[in-house]
Amino acid sequence: MQNNSKFWIVTDLDGTLMDENYDITPARDTLKLLSELAIPVIPCTSKTASEVRFFRNENGLLDPFIVENGAAIYGFNDDNSSEWELILGKSYEDLRFILNKISERINYNLTPLNDLNHNQIFELTGLSNHGIKRALKRQWSVPFLNPPDHIFEEVKVICKLYNVHVFKGNRMSHLLSNKSHKGEAVNKLKVYLNNKDVKIIALGDSQNDLPLLEYADISIVIPGKNGANRYLQNGIDKGRFRLANAPHAKGWSNSIEDILSNINNLQ
Repeated sequence: MQNNSKFWIVTDLDGTLMDENYDITPARDTLKLLSELAIPVIPCTSKTASEVRFFRNENGLLDPFIVENGAAIYGFNDDNSSEWELILGKSYEDLRFILNKISERINYNLTPLNDLNHNQIFELTGLSNHGIKRALKRQWSVPFLNPPDHIFEEVKVICKLYNVHVFKGNRMSHLLSNKSHKGEAVNKLKVYLNNKDVKIIALGDSQNDLPLLEYADISIVIPGKNGANRYLQNGIDKGRFRLANAPHAKGWSNSIEDILSNINNLQ
């Protein structure tokens, strides 16, 4: 990765670059163009490091990546021989203990993804057996089944007692350390790579992308088939976030290509 890049594309994966079937086909030409222009594409996702390594290999991405909703950052040294790691959050074991305590306090069983059997995970995610194994290699966050809205509000209040927070994604909710934060992770990466002036073009689709979208210089909300996520609507209404003109990879590609056509005005 070139440390002097003027722009970084920092993108969520599920629901943003990928559709519900994990397809990114409409964005492949745009990804190729970004590679030719030497503009880094940095995944910033709730996925595990194991999942993102596989995704990068499948799609020819070479830039650093942010995992588990901003809890850790990974990248390879210039010779590609070794991987470096920056940790922002608490361990899975510590967070799992806290999730159990929260369940006790609210008298509601918050069920972690890792407690489900393979059939249940397949029904929830559509992942293959190998995909499920990669998804379960959690180190810095605990995804759990989305509770009813009123329970989720209770959980958010209790989290303050334990210095953790929760985000609700489209498929799962996620428990993280207060220090795990997609926006802060991007900032930490800028400092680590000594590129504090780089402009961040961020793309996301759900509540767990809000810290990233609020941090970025240009923020793009990718809608689902039924429109934009309600947690992001306020930012769209206030003009802080742009709304892509199509769901998933198609909207992702259209938005990036629109920015690239006007990139000279951004420098």
